[in-house]
Amino acid sequence: MSRYLIRRLVLLVPTLLGVSIVVFVLVRLLPGDAVSLQLQDAKATAADEAALRAQLGLDRPVVLQYFDWLGNLLRGDLGHSFRSHQPITTELANRIPVTAELGVLALIIAAFLATIVGIISAVRQDTWADYTGRSVAIGLLAIPGFWLGTLVVTLPSVWWHWTPPLQYARLTVDPIKNLSIVIVPAVILGLGLSGGLMRLIRTQMLEVLRQDFIRTATAKGLTENATIVRHALKNAFIPALTVLGLQVALLVSGTVVLESIFVLPGMGRYLLEAVQSRDYPAIQGLNLLFATVIVLTNLVVDLLYGWLDPRVRYT
Repeated sequence: MSRYLIRRLVLLVPTLLGVSIVVFVLVRLLPGDAVSLQLQDAKATAADEAALRAQLGLDRPVVLQYFDWLGNLLRGDLGHSFRSHQPITTELANRIPVTAELGVLALIIAAFLATIVGIISAVRQDTWADYTGRSVAIGLLAIPGFWLGTLVVTLPSVWWHWTPPLQYARLTVDPIKNLSIVIVPAVILGLGLSGGLMRLIRTQMLEVLRQDFIRTATAKGLTENATIVRHALKNAFIPALTVLGLQVALLVSGTVVLESIFVLPGMGRYLLEAVQSRDYPAIQGLNLLFATVIVLTNLVVDLLYGWLDPRVRYT
């Protein structure tokens, strides 16, 4: 177990290194750059542009820029934002709690809804409850999150002259107001993630419920609820756990859109603003952080297999 964990952590280094190289190169291939965007509204001369480019360190070859950034990264310095001139670490420290809260709530909502609907659909197969659950899952897969979020913001304002609260308050300052703001985008994001998970849990539950050990548990006198919760669900949830871990990557794209719609000062909105202004240090730092979270999440999911199924061995 410990050897497996060390090997996976060692593989984390080349993975993140490859991500950093790809992101570093791709953002510089986008049309326009940080200098031209900052000076587009000013009557700047070629000398002004050259001076700003030298100030930002963009006058050097890309290879040297990368190794300078990598050297600073090894010292824990992600650089300074071209747009706000604030340290990237400071910006991330302010925005990570917002996105983390939104993502955790969305995953909890998705897992809860998918588990309930999946179990009911499997246990009551080919009944109206099963048909309803399957229809709901297909509907959630078909509805785009950005479309639903836009409707939630615009339609109540047109029909009832009410909009969801958009003035963000931090959880540590005003928990009630914070939850009233975050819960709506979290539900929308969670609904989008739960559709595929519902169908997967239903399929896995149907397969597990036909196994011999389930018949044995029933024959020993266990109630239906005990059989489902203690035996069937634990075995059926292993593939669902894999999908749930992979959905962490989908949270990145989901938070970019929903944080912009609901004016949440999180990492998704920060990434969108950074791309629009070609804020290279911010884009690089954010993508490296997202890659780290995704890789570590996959590692945690792999380790949870051994807890859910003792037959899993890490050799």
